[in-house]
Amino acid sequence: MQTRLSRRRMLRISAATAGLALLPAGVRAAVPTVVHWQGRALGAAASLTLNHPNPAEAHRLIERIEAEIRRLERIFSLYLPDSEIAVLNRDGAIDSPSRELVELLYACRAYWEITDGMFDPTVQPLWETYRRHFASRASDAGALERSVAAALPNVGFDGLLVDRNRIAFARPGMGLTLNGIAQGSITDRIVDMIKAAGLTSCLADMGECRALGTAADGSAWRVGIDDPLKSGEVAKIIEIRDRAVATSSPLGFRFEDSGRYNHLLDPLSGLSAESYSSVTVVGRCAEEADALSTAFSLMGPEQAREVVMKMRKIDVFFIDFQGKITEFQTEKS
Repeated sequence: MQTRLSRRRMLRISAATAGLALLPAGVRAAVPTVVHWQGRALGAAASLTLNHPNPAEAHRLIERIEAEIRRLERIFSLYLPDSEIAVLNRDGAIDSPSRELVELLYACRAYWEITDGMFDPTVQPLWETYRRHFASRASDAGALERSVAAALPNVGFDGLLVDRNRIAFARPGMGLTLNGIAQGSITDRIVDMIKAAGLTSCLADMGECRALGTAADGSAWRVGIDDPLKSGEVAKIIEIRDRAVATSSPLGFRFEDSGRYNHLLDPLSGLSAESYSSVTVVGRCAEEADALSTAFSLMGPEQAREVVMKMRKIDVFFIDFQGKITEFQTEKS
């Protein structure tokens, strides 16, 4: 069995399945001020739709956005050997960390606390354990269980020491991944840049999706939750204005063909998520939606409901492996 080293995207706009699809809001006349951009962020396809009165200024703004994405990748990317997070994982500590890394780790602590530890970016040692096992094409399930058990003591967000001067692990063997929140954080940063430029309408997808205002024709942006089990089919359509959407699915990245071992890793048991084919969160910002969709993928329905009721207005859609959708909502403003 081969390790699947490419993550399947959660947005149909990127020709993937098992996640979200940007759907047309109806037949529209051509609007010359709609500017589209496609690129990459944190190794995944990214896109941006801007409604701007001046196309030349829109393209200059996009150039600044591209530069900002590259800057943030040098902080958050696991795949750049000199990124801040890569240096932290290699050396066990980093001095004078960037403001962005410190602030995101403070946010991670808040999500870790509200989810009773189910959102935990220190699961990287588990990910590496599974990667090494399946890359070696080993078939000994007992050996894998022993390796996971050996890695578990190195997981725990309470072992990450963070302040504005230094970030360090409390013990050797720990590691950090921000793949469950960084894409959402970058999406929010890009939307903030667009708002600062005076715009009131865009759809940003930097791995997670966030809408600013409405589409060019004044309608809501329409996002579809793809059916994870039926390629190309949509399970539910959501209309959003000034909200963000994120989906997590065990089918998004699999270490082996069955999907039993996937990228959604329980920080307490070391096992992979298996309860839902996908979890979608609609929240106030992409960072929130990203983190909570990750955590909810590892929770039972009642545990997830308890967290939802603690939050300000969010919607959560669970799709099980029979295609049934369960929806939780809170009406808090």
